This record gives sequence, C-alpha cells and structure tokens, in this order.
Amino acid sequence: MDRIPQRSHWPSPAYADAGFLEGAQSAMQSASGVRRRAAVKAVASYLPAGLLTNEQLAQELGGWDAQKILEKTGIAMRHIAALDQCSSDLGVAAAQRLFSKGACAPADIDFLLFCTQSPDYFLPTTACLVQDRLGLRLDCGALDFNQGCSGFVYGLSLAKSLIETGSAGNVLLITAETYSKFINRRDRSVRTIFGDGAAATLLSAVESDRELIGPFVFGTDGRGAGELIVPAGGMRQPVGCEQTVETEDGRGNWRSQRNLYMNGPEIYRFTVETIPGLLEQLLEKSGYRVEDVDHFIFHQANKFMLDRLRARTPIPEEKFWVDMEDCANTVSSTIPIALEKAICGGHVRSGDRLALVGFGVGYSWAAAMMEWVTA
Repeated sequence: MDRIPQRSHWPSPAYADAGFLEGAQSAMQSASGVRRRAAVKAVASYLPAGLLTNEQLAQELGGWDAQKILEKTGIAMRHIAALDQCSSDLGVAAAQRLFSKGACAPADIDFLLFCTQSPDYFLPTTACLVQDRLGLRLDCGALDFNQGCSGFVYGLSLAKSLIETGSAGNVLLITAETYSKFINRRDRSVRTIFGDGAAATLLSAVESDRELIGPFVFGTDGRGAGELIVPAGGMRQPVGCEQTVETEDGRGNWRSQRNLYMNGPEIYRFTVETIPGLLEQLLEKSGYRVEDVDHFIFHQANKFMLDRLRARTPIPEEKFWVDMEDCANTVSSTIPIALEKAICGGHVRSGDRLALVGFGVGYSWAAAMMEWVTA
C-alpha cells in the first residue's frame, strides 16, 4: 500500500469553501476602487559556493586576458554548482533565505512556481521535490515551467493570475539554473558568460486601488530555437555514443551534442532588433513615459549586449541596471538577483516603478511594469 503522509494540514471542505468565497469576493472591485491585487513582497537569492574567476579562465583557455573578459562581458566571476548540486538544491536554499527574512513561513504558501531549464529529472517535476523539502502544505499547488531568460517575467504573470483570480493568496516563485552542467570546458563562447544561481520571490494578495504588477507584453519566435540549444538529451535526440563525441568549430570551441550551443551573433541580432520595440510596447500599454519609470532592470545577459540595448533606447544610464560582475548570467534568475541587490542597497524604495525586461532562449521575450511596495 502507498504511504499516506501524516500531516496536520490537510484541507477540510469548510476551508476550501471559505477560500473559494473569499477569492470570488476579493476578485470583484469594490465601489471605492480598491480590489485584490498581486504584489511582490520579498526577494532572496542564492549562489553556490564554487567560483570560476576570469583569472582561472585566462589560465585554462590560454590567450585570454582577465581584464579584457571583464570589460567585454561585465563579469569577473561565476558561481558554479557542485557536481552533486542540482537546481532544486539552489532553489531550496534561495527559498530558505526568503523565509529567514520573515516575509512568510512555509505554511503560508498556497502555490509554488518553479522555473528551470535544468531540472533534476525528466519526471517528476522539480516543484514537487521542492514542495516536500520546504515542507509546504499538501494543498499547495506546484508546477515547473521551462522558459529560460524571460522566465522571471513569465512567472510574475502566472503568479499574478493565480492571486487576482482568488486561486492563491501567497505564491512562491523560484527561478533556478545550473547551466554550467551543460557547458563544455573548452567552449570559450559560453563559458565566460554563464553562472549558476537561484532566486525566490514571494508574491502576495494586497488591497490596492491600482495595479502593482503589470501590464505585461509577451513575444515568441520559435524560428530561433536552434540558436541557443542543448541538442541532445530529450526525446527528439536521445543521448547515445555519437551524441557524446566532441568536435571543434571554426572558432576553436569544442562541444558535443550534449553541450550548450549558442550562436552569439544571431542572439545579438535578435536582441537588438526586438527588445527596443518590446520596451516601446510596454510603455505604450502602460501609459507611462521613460521619465515616469524609476528603474529599468533588463535580463543581465552580458555588459556588451546591455550597453548596445541602452544605446538604442532613451533610457538614461542612471536608471539602467547593469549588475552581473560577481554572478554572471544566471538565466531566469538575473532579474530577481539584480532586484534584490538594488533593494538591499537602498536604491529601490517603496513606491518606485520598475520596468522588467526578459529575453533570450526560445526565442522568447517578456516585459512588465512593477511597483515595489513595502508593508
């Protein structure tokens, strides 16, 4: 017989009925204009202990200068997960940091969203593993979604929908990646850019007369799927002996079909052609101007790309965040990691309006307005 978990927080029919009625009532706008809104209440990140510095890369790869790597990428070091560390481990550590801040307790979470492209297993979902390890309630929803560099903004949208339809009061959004496990040690094109990391974001229901997260703008172009890809390992191309053979490309980079491949020039072209227009769409949809926004936090791809993007927009330098020197490109976690640093550093204050912009693998892109509010 299957083991039945012995926990004291199984939902009762009365609890479920009350939650349904509360959700239905709070989703309706009152006469005063105050209604149930989703708000970001806390952010916490986690970076694994392993480090890969520019000096180490320069020594390993040869012909590279540590300072030049920093100047071009904006990255001085990358945090690298240990061999036995997976995305769930990083995500759990980030969530535990969030709980230690006192924003909420594990028992308060109604839904867990876990964004990763490097799951522990094909199945079960990593979210189920994390739910158990964090001790979240058994009536807590939990799901994975695979979205990459735009994943944080997509996650905000999913969490907002759950909260504002009355399906959840507190949503834990975790983004976690261990891209280093996909990267060939002799692939210069990606090894300088990516690091491992995770972030946990708490979104909660509040009463407000204005939208605190949103509007959103999304985009997808699957024609770019092959430009940033791990070709082998899924059902389309299972791993066999031939997928493990390493070959050298015309630029001196080595990889197998099991490794991460990135067509840098094409990713750059897609980004500079698409993302300035995405920002214009967001501003138009929100009704705000650049001067109405306090901070612009884009996916922290690399400094070269961010500098080119800012040059194609009217964003002033002091409002545009470039912050990846000590953690590199952590994929779906770059925006929340930068956001946490900005909050902890006193740069983002209650009432500040932020434009969040994610883009990359897929191709996929997404942008959202957000107001930071404190209790």
